[in-house]
Amino acid sequence: MTTSSPVSTPFADLGLPNSILDALSSLGYQNATPIQAETIPSLLAGRDVVGIAQTGTGKTAAFALPILSDIDLTLRKPQALILCPTRELSIQVADAFRSYAKNIPGLKVLTVCGGADMRGQLRSLKEGVHIVVATPGRLLDHLDRGTADFSRVTSVVLDEADEMLRMGFIDDVDAILAKTPKQRRVALFSATMPPRIRQIAERHLKDPVEVAVTAGATTNVNIEQHYWLAKGCSKIEALLRLMSFEDRDGVIVFTRTRESTSQVADHLTNAGYRAAALHGDMEQKARVRTVGQLKDGSLDILVATDVAARGLDVERITHVINFDIPFDEEAYVHRIGRTGRAGRTGKAILFVAPRERRMLRNIERVTQSRIPEMELPSRGAVARKRQQAFADSIREQLEHHEQPMIGELINELGSTNGEDYRAIAVALASMLATERSLNLAPQNTEKSNAGAAKQSAGPYPSRDGGEDDGAQKRKNKRERRQPEKNSDNAELGRALPLKNHPEVAMERFRIAVGKRHGVEPREIVGAIANEAGIEGQYIGMINIEQDFSTVDLPEGMPKEILKHLKRTRVKGQNLEMTRVN
Repeated sequence: MTTSSPVSTPFADLGLPNSILDALSSLGYQNATPIQAETIPSLLAGRDVVGIAQTGTGKTAAFALPILSDIDLTLRKPQALILCPTRELSIQVADAFRSYAKNIPGLKVLTVCGGADMRGQLRSLKEGVHIVVATPGRLLDHLDRGTADFSRVTSVVLDEADEMLRMGFIDDVDAILAKTPKQRRVALFSATMPPRIRQIAERHLKDPVEVAVTAGATTNVNIEQHYWLAKGCSKIEALLRLMSFEDRDGVIVFTRTRESTSQVADHLTNAGYRAAALHGDMEQKARVRTVGQLKDGSLDILVATDVAARGLDVERITHVINFDIPFDEEAYVHRIGRTGRAGRTGKAILFVAPRERRMLRNIERVTQSRIPEMELPSRGAVARKRQQAFADSIREQLEHHEQPMIGELINELGSTNGEDYRAIAVALASMLATERSLNLAPQNTEKSNAGAAKQSAGPYPSRDGGEDDGAQKRKNKRERRQPEKNSDNAELGRALPLKNHPEVAMERFRIAVGKRHGVEPREIVGAIANEAGIEGQYIGMINIEQDFSTVDLPEGMPKEILKHLKRTRVKGQNLEMTRVN
């Protein structure tokens, strides 16, 4: 196995043709990354390669440049197949091929993915293409149908093979490799080498050169990493404070589920931010449009799942916020790799509940770096930041945007108001600013303390005196209809109901209603909150399966509440709630 060297290697020393070197020069590329310096000569020599490298290390160019060097433009048949786990990554890789081939006229690159028009793909394949970038399922469909001639393929690339394994595509990859010509070179790239990936390499690659990026090279020093221990306020409030406080451009917020992407995006939008959700269930056109808006600056914050954001490379991404800690440590590496790319700097912030500290330690072990804890900016700091930004915008207007007509109007106002120009300035600024935008609303300590006392009272309502059950339920319903009384949440947005309370140990329950019943998370939350008197803040993660669902609730649920929830009906079904062992 070859371990990549940190010494800079010019692309001109790697044996690439002048047309590609000129394209790289015009793109500003001079020196190869370690994975490129070791991989390109081996592929040019016709060797198979196994590349062990994280995202953001330059592996796309590592396989694209040798492929472009060997393409026969006179042969209008696919000569290279590149397999990617997602549509987004496939589109990204295809765009990279086109940019490197800007000096190769007539080169045809086709993206073959599910969710796209099959007729258009068939038409392009019939007209003739040189390179096909595809997701495994759709490509295998073409191979089984015989709708394209892949007999002249000389190169096959498996990009992010471990992700294809995680997403359940690896058997399709195995079948595709078995259907390609025996005399072809194969490049397999993966962040890790689990046994199934190693098995694929041993079965389909011939005496491969194994190139591993060293630990020092895989850790992107351009990314500043921090974690926030989720205590003291909701994660939504923390996110909104960070968005107001951080010096940022584009941001990607990662959540675990498609439902939470929409919920978090809605909170951000309601708070005045240009935000949108991105998840796998969206139509392809909508996903492409959303990513395009992030790239052109008409959208600032993208709330996404891991699968949807795979392969995104947007230059203006300065921050990655891990709203939900990933279950897979490797997914963390892929997530934060969306920023700090190609020499740019970035910042990654991870939200960690107290019970998730072990997962944090696992991430630190995989990345071989210690992630320092950060303090959340206070409301006062957020207010000062907003006020400073408002003052800076006024200063910029004073320096660069003088408008004579407005000046004449101010002079006229001054002459009729005793030349009290300060009062005029305050009046104009008040028209532009609101208490919300400057965060000037005073703290209501009494209400905040009352809210804290209410929160600390515990997740389950008392059954031994006081209000009767019916009165308690009616009170809970009235409170849920009213806006949040806590001044922090009133200023920065209400907390999501679907979150784990950071101070309470949780356990999982199974309920007998799922996708086939048409149930939605909000209906489960509403049923539990209304019928059991449990506040929304104590209702944790909800997973909806085909015939059942699971929901996380605080440990120690009283027997009478559990018995009542068993008989509670949602979508015409008894919940039949039981603990999951």
